[in-house]
Amino acid sequence: MRNVEKGTIMTTQTLTLAELKEESLEKILQAVADQHVAITVLLPNGKEVIIEPKPHLLPLPELEGAVPEGWKDAVYARS
Repeated sequence: MRNVEKGTIMTTQTLTLAELKEESLEKILQAVADQHVAITVLLPNGKEVIIEPKPHLLPLPELEGAVPEGWKDAVYARS
């Protein structure tokens, strides 16, 4: 796999379909997950497919306060 673009968050690699076929699917997916790399696959017809890891999201904070009863009805009643 050749390195094409390196950002601060994720490395992007671009491969042709022929290059991709030389590697095992398991090895490619493991590299994507372990190295936090996105792979752009160039198809023969010129289209591209991107394989990237699922982003790790932090849980949303729990905020203090309350939502008043009937808020939804009041919002839609104005329409």
